[in-house]
Amino acid sequence: MSKFFKKLTKNEEGATAIEYGLIAALIAVAAIGALGAVGNSLSETFGNVSTALNDA
Repeated sequence: MSKFFKKLTKNEEGATAIEYGLIAALIAVAAIGALGAVGNSLSETFGNVSTALNDA
């Protein structure tokens, strides 16, 4: 039974997979935030262009 616990404590594959998952989630959150900001800016720009064309 002690061999099982020694092997279990040396096994780090699960921890590595969790770390990669957390890194991927962090990147996804950052990308969503950045794209949201770009989307708002782009919407404002198109709004300004539309107003300028309507006033012309």
